[in-house]
Amino acid sequence: MATIRDVAQRAGVAPSTVSYVFNGSRSISEETRVRVQEAVDALGYHPRASARTLRSSRTHVIALALPRAAGLQHSVDGRFAIDVSDAANSLGYDLLLTTSQDKAGGLRRVALSGLADAAVLMAVDMEDARIDVVRELAFPAALIGRPADEDALPWTDLDWEEAAVLAVRELAAAGHRDLVYLAPAESEVLGRRSYALRGIAGAHRGARATGTAVQVVHSVNDAAGLARRLHSLLADRAHHGAGRQPTALVVQHPSAHHHILTSVAAAGLRVPEDLTVVVIGALPGDPSSQRLPRVELPVETLASGVTSLAVSAAAALRESTAKNTAPGAGLLAESVGHLLIAPVLLPGATLLGPV
Repeated sequence: MATIRDVAQRAGVAPSTVSYVFNGSRSISEETRVRVQEAVDALGYHPRASARTLRSSRTHVIALALPRAAGLQHSVDGRFAIDVSDAANSLGYDLLLTTSQDKAGGLRRVALSGLADAAVLMAVDMEDARIDVVRELAFPAALIGRPADEDALPWTDLDWEEAAVLAVRELAAAGHRDLVYLAPAESEVLGRRSYALRGIAGAHRGARATGTAVQVVHSVNDAAGLARRLHSLLADRAHHGAGRQPTALVVQHPSAHHHILTSVAAAGLRVPEDLTVVVIGALPGDPSSQRLPRVELPVETLASGVTSLAVSAAAALRESTAKNTAPGAGLLAESVGHLLIAPVLLPGATLLGPV
C-alpha cells in the first residue's frame, strides 16, 4: 500500500509538501500540485488509506472543531467546550480544541495528523463541507447541529424550528397579534448555518399556523447597534404610526441573550408592560434570561450526547477496519444514531400575554 512518502519520492518533493497539497494549508505552485497529483494517480494513493493507518493505534483524544473569528466572544461556545471536555473525560478521552475558520481544511489537517480518534464539529451549516471530508478520509465525527442530510453523520441538536413554532403559538394564544422575531445575524443566514435557518423557518410556520403577523429581522452583535435596531422596529413605529406596534419579541440570536433587556430598555420600552420578550436558546442558569419565558439550550445533554456519538463512530470504524470491510456505513447517522431534543417553554417572572 502506497504511503505519503512514496508519493513524495515519486513527485520529487518533501512529504510535508504532499500534505500541504491535500489540506490546502500552504500556497503551492500549480506545477508542484500537478506533479503530486500525477504521483497520487500513478501509485493509487488515497488519503483515506493513510488516515486509517494512522488510526490503527488509538490516541484517546477527541478533537472539538469550534470555528471562531478572532475577537468575537460567544458564551455559548465556552459552555459547549467545557461540557464536551467533561463528557470526553468521563469516557476516558482528552480534548483537542481546533478553532480554524477554514472548516473543511482544519478538519482535514486534524484527520490526517493522527492526533485524534474522532471529532465533534460545531457551527454546523445545512450543507456542511466537513461532511465530505469525513466521508473522504473515513474519519469518525459527530455534529452539534442538524444538517440538511440528516443521515450524513451522527448529530445532536435542539429542534430550533419547533422551538420557534412553540414560541409564536404560545404568544398568539396569549393574545399577541404582531410579533418581531429577532433572528441570528445576517452573516449566519447567508452562511446557511443550520440553527439560524431552522429557527426562521419555524417563525414563518408559526405565523402561518396562527395567523399572527411575524416580522423576521436580523440581529447585530453589539449592544448599542441592537438597541438602535430595536428602537427603529418597536418604539419608532409606535411614535410615528407606521402600522400597529408589535407587542412581543422573540429572540433567537445567542449573542443578544445576555443584553436583550438592556437593549430593550435603551429603546424606551418596559418589559412586560410595553413588550413581552421570549428567548429561544437561552443558556441554562443565565441570570439575564431567567426572568423571561424561554426555551433553554440543553448544552450538557447535547454535549454528552454528541461525545458519545463520536466515540461510537470511532468504535464502528475500528470494527470495520478489523473486519477489513468498508468503513462508510459505520460512520453514518443511520448506524450510530442522532439526538433531536424537543423544545420546552419555561415560564419566567414576566407573563406571556399583552398588558
